Amino acid sequence: MSFVKKCPECGSINLNYDPHLGEIICNDCGLVIEEKMVDTGIDLQGKFDKGEKKGRGGAPISLQKFDKGLTTNVGEISDIYKLDSKQTRKFLRLKKWQERVSTSIERNLRLAMAELRVIASYLNLPNVVRDEASRIYNYVLQRGLVRGRSMESVIAACLYTACRSYNIPRTLDEMATASDVERKEIGRTYRFVIRKLGIKVQQSSPKDYISRFSSVLKLSPKTQNEALKVLREAEKVELTSGRGPAGIAAAALYVAALMNDEKKTQREVADIAGITEVTIRNRYKELIEKLKLEEKIKQKEKELAKKKN
Repeated sequence: MSFVKKCPECGSINLNYDPHLGEIICNDCGLVIEEKMVDTGIDLQGKFDKGEKKGRGGAPISLQKFDKGLTTNVGEISDIYKLDSKQTRKFLRLKKWQERVSTSIERNLRLAMAELRVIASYLNLPNVVRDEASRIYNYVLQRGLVRGRSMESVIAACLYTACRSYNIPRTLDEMATASDVERKEIGRTYRFVIRKLGIKVQQSSPKDYISRFSSVLKLSPKTQNEALKVLREAEKVELTSGRGPAGIAAAALYVAALMNDEKKTQREVADIAGITEVTIRNRYKELIEKLKLEEKIKQKEKELAKKKN
């Protein structure tokens, strides 16, 4: 590599080489005299055929994998049996020893992370929530808090904790359906996990559920805004305290749908919210009584009837 002796612009010999940028710069006038190729760790030579990556970095580290994606496995059984008989026996023996030398924690994590990905995929959770749930499960496992509890209930509790941490509205009933674990068991494990790990989570608000419920019910933005107004009024009279947020949100949407002539049955709304019809009926009665919405609903219905005529 031949270095320039002086600046061609001002004739200065006060030059500086920046190894990060690969540039030779004149300290007096600021001219970039020479640019050199810097090895960034990525092989840029050759053509990219059919989107094939030529990077040498490898796959990114992921908390959703039991080994963070760093372990090299001997191979899959289906691939091993494609080899000749001598090689098959050799690699089967190597695979068996790899499983034998792995610790109980590694074996647990291998099963747990696979289960976590299945539940998170069913609930359509974002990647950041999956990573957070994986991190929480690792803490729980390392501290020996999994003992005496089923792996599925702990995973569901970790996912629910991660959802609460990132204000992603998911109910315990949804977690129970996705994980095939009883709602009470998930709730009990969730309280145990946040107490032992000292995790502080915010109380979920009924407003968090409005957008998702209205999207599934295919309600208009106008109805969604009306439901938020109902919730704001309910908060003023302290009607939301001490009650399940999903139930209050579902009842507010039911009231708003009635006002905008987008009538949905209590059964439809209850199924989406994961609550019973009795719960939504009770919350509906509380809303129209405390907020005096009965007259408003009747007035809206008359206005809509006139428009139709």
